[in-house]
Amino acid sequence: MFMFMLFVFILGYLAIAFEHTIHIDKAAAALLTGVLVWTAMVLGKETIFAGTDAMTHEGAEGLTHYIEHHLMEHLADIGSILFFLLGAMTIVELIDAHQGFSIITDRIKTTNKVKLIWILAMITFFFSAVLDNLTTSIVMAALIKKLVGDKQDLWFIGGLIVIAANAGGAWSPIGDVTTIMLWIGGQITAAKIIIGIFLPSLIAIAVPLLIVSLTTKGEVHPPKEREHVFKHAPVPERDKKIVFFMGVGALLFVPIFKTFTHLPPFMGILLGLGALWVTTEILHRKKNDEHFSHLTVVGTLREVDVPSVLFFLGILLAVAGLQTAGHLDIMAHALDKAFSGNIYIINILIGLLSSVVDNVPLVAGAMGMYSMDIFPTDHLFWEFLAYCAGTGGSVLIIGSAAGVAIMGILKIDFMWYLKKISYLALIGYLAGAGTYYVIENLF
Repeated sequence: MFMFMLFVFILGYLAIAFEHTIHIDKAAAALLTGVLVWTAMVLGKETIFAGTDAMTHEGAEGLTHYIEHHLMEHLADIGSILFFLLGAMTIVELIDAHQGFSIITDRIKTTNKVKLIWILAMITFFFSAVLDNLTTSIVMAALIKKLVGDKQDLWFIGGLIVIAANAGGAWSPIGDVTTIMLWIGGQITAAKIIIGIFLPSLIAIAVPLLIVSLTTKGEVHPPKEREHVFKHAPVPERDKKIVFFMGVGALLFVPIFKTFTHLPPFMGILLGLGALWVTTEILHRKKNDEHFSHLTVVGTLREVDVPSVLFFLGILLAVAGLQTAGHLDIMAHALDKAFSGNIYIINILIGLLSSVVDNVPLVAGAMGMYSMDIFPTDHLFWEFLAYCAGTGGSVLIIGSAAGVAIMGILKIDFMWYLKKISYLALIGYLAGAGTYYVIENLF
């Protein structure tokens, strides 16, 4: 059953990759994969956990309870991500319903494809460090839908947004889940990660952008106006600005809320959503429901992409199953043994593996394998791990939270991303890794 779990995961992964060929929605494939991985674990528990501490402490009869306990633990982590995603998507949809993104899009005048790509990528890079890569990708996905009408251009820019979001999140202690883990765990400090990883992260997005600049030309064409602009009364300028600045403020407030309260980020995003909900209710309470119901949170929730949330749930459940059964620990120890502890090669491979499975359990595995007595706080191992785990996921679109969000919102095809974007992400990733190596060893 141990190998069967891996087979189910690979089969589900292929179903997601070839979604448009087999005509089965990726959310359905992800949910089936997540549930079947855990089902296989329960059915083969005595074989999978034979000789492990779990069998020693729990016994054969207690293994089901052991698996259920770990499932509930993982579900708490997964749930916090899903509630964060749901809250952020609702805030973004609410801003969109109020036409708030026009405050930004009206100021972006260029239609030159290369210039627009650079502008959007740099905005994403720095926003990710302040917010985080998941929130930024959700915001930018909504933004580029207002600027780009052609599907291929939209997907291409969306793919580069994934690279930029992950690169921007890697050099900030609050920019990515893995950097937060390392920061809270004491492996890195905020000042050192910013100083040490900023340049490699910048290179990771700058190199793909330079390649694109040399190979891309032409203009982008804006999309046609959305139907609700014509179906509903125009949004008053005052309401538009209030919702836009409150929405962006709510997103920016999340890391501040986390720093002061130490509560999970989803609590901060729900606080912001609640405040925005009350505000919009007050703004529109005296208006005609027929014309303004779409501007309320209740109306906005109907527009939230629920299949993307379920896709997230399935993927994270599947990876959590592999982690619980020990697949990821075996992989981490195999890497350490194969490369004799070479921290550069190990971290580069961890980064590439994070494009296949979630980077969170991989980093958690590395944190468990290597003691801080061996690698103390701010050791280059932890710095380089933060870079590799943060940016390596861009190589495949389902290798990061930002990629999964962009894939769901913009409906990007897995194989299209693999053909058009993956090589750019890989070149940027290796260029950034090379930059870090040169800085640490030659200066």
